Amino acid sequence: MPSTEYTIPIQRVQVLVGIALARGWDIEGMLETADISADLLPEGRARVTTEQLTMLIKQLWRATDDELLGFGLRPVPRGTFRLLCIAVLTATNLRAAIERFDDFGRAAPGMPPIRVDVRDGQARVSIDISKIEQPINLLIDTLLAITHRFFAWAIGKRIPLGLVELPYDEPAHVDDYDLIFGAPVAFSTSRCALLFDADVLNAPIVRDEAALNEFLRDAPAGVLTRRTYATSVSSQVRVLLAGGLSGEWLTVDEIAAELLMSPQTLRRKLREENTSPREIKEEILRDAAIASLARGDETVAALSRRLGFSEPSAFSRAFRRWTGSPPGSYQH
Repeated sequence: MPSTEYTIPIQRVQVLVGIALARGWDIEGMLETADISADLLPEGRARVTTEQLTMLIKQLWRATDDELLGFGLRPVPRGTFRLLCIAVLTATNLRAAIERFDDFGRAAPGMPPIRVDVRDGQARVSIDISKIEQPINLLIDTLLAITHRFFAWAIGKRIPLGLVELPYDEPAHVDDYDLIFGAPVAFSTSRCALLFDADVLNAPIVRDEAALNEFLRDAPAGVLTRRTYATSVSSQVRVLLAGGLSGEWLTVDEIAAELLMSPQTLRRKLREENTSPREIKEEILRDAAIASLARGDETVAALSRRLGFSEPSAFSRAFRRWTGSPPGSYQH
């Protein structure tokens, strides 16, 4: 089966490795369990699969028994977030649920306080991390992402975000914000917050505890690896182009027609997002190659044929151009 999943920039893994090293944990063993080669860490173009990142995060949660990996106000034992979710599911609507989040935080002081403010028809849900010493970017992204996903799940419909505010400088080479949030992101802000239409606060809570276990099956480890929120034109193009892994690649004219725009408009919009149809196609091939090599169920020769390369050496050259490493670095 060809994989059309996105891969994760190595910078996300580097953050987790830094946490483990600072605490003197067996990071080599953790990387080995997640099938991630330590040789990939110094290469800024390297990528890992969603499964590999999820496995690494889960190991860190087990090592810390702390859902905030030791970066909260105080330890938050695993299972705390589930109790929080149960506590808010009997709220009448989303606004009341957010207020319960805040009340619950007083009983679990390790959880950062959460607030909602409404102005000019916009709701801003902010998470107060001001008392956390040196909060890591990954923790901030995870807190916001799981808050957003839980709210949407609880009311049974998607919550389009107008803006995501992140209180850190824009990192280099990290390209998955649209995939996580599906919204514009503002960096170096004074708070970490989600902005959306205030009318959503009146939506009733429609889930119950029986449905909660499925939602939390891989949370919070799987939050950053759920790829359902992308809204950019490049992400829409990728969805259309991905069929080329098992059939014919669509032309620019065909993609533009599917998106109800002219080819010129499509190219312009992609340029504004610093990409092109050719680059998106290469990203699809790159991610499919990484997923296959990580699974280990194809030879390099078979993989190169499936991806349309004339010979394995041509594939190897392309792979090194995409990731900075040879295919063998991703095999285990």
